[in-house]
Amino acid sequence: MVEGIEDPALENERTPRPFDGQLNSARVYDYLLGGKDNLEIDRGMAHEMLSRAPELKTLVWFARGFLRKSIELAADAGVRQFIDLGSGIPISPNVHEVAREIEPSARVVYVDYDPVVVAHCEALLTKPSGVAAMLGDIRRPQDIIDQLSDRALIDFDEPVAISLIGVLHYVMDHEHPAEVVAAFRDRLAPGSYLAISHGSSDSDPEILRVLTGTDNSSAQVDFRSAAQIEKFLAGFELLEPGVVPVQEWLRPDLPETRMVMLGAIGRKP
Repeated sequence: MVEGIEDPALENERTPRPFDGQLNSARVYDYLLGGKDNLEIDRGMAHEMLSRAPELKTLVWFARGFLRKSIELAADAGVRQFIDLGSGIPISPNVHEVAREIEPSARVVYVDYDPVVVAHCEALLTKPSGVAAMLGDIRRPQDIIDQLSDRALIDFDEPVAISLIGVLHYVMDHEHPAEVVAAFRDRLAPGSYLAISHGSSDSDPEILRVLTGTDNSSAQVDFRSAAQIEKFLAGFELLEPGVVPVQEWLRPDLPETRMVMLGAIGRKP
């Protein structure tokens, strides 16, 4: 089912429609990071979540720190190509800024299924040579892979680092998240990296109840266990410290949060 993952659910109301005024996960995340590209409905959901878990703003910055750590790790290992899947509205430092601190010639492609997000990326991020933005739905992985190859944006014969930061919990079980990851894994060259951050089903039950308010929107989530998330990295060497809260990838003294965001990085042998 990986070729296109044809499913009527892909065409329902969970697919963003520009300017429709519906709750949007990218805009909620933008607001939590202090951005301005969000609507009242997004701010309302963010405020409801913050009322139950004020530390959420700290957590989203931990997740950004994990993204940066994963990019630095891959770049230090010699990877020179990066794909940010489900990139979201740009917030600095962005992937190309981090990668090019280590390797100025790094190629970076930002991919998102929201046309408004892609427009933001094109306006703000793609002026440097070797940086591109592309419309693509990760639930149709082969479409993305074909576009990247056909447009010569990525050479899949060389190592690539893929970021799936806060993305896979928006892919429901019937939309086959493991098959999505496997499609990219099978196309990657040895020495490639995959970084995932994913909401944990071990988060505080009160937080999980708040998130049910996102059902049937593009912000609907399906949080999963550490064991389920580890299975997404089948075929990769799981790097230490494994599937753990993202702050554990950064420093040992950072506080726990009631909403748990797990992070994991794998390397293709």
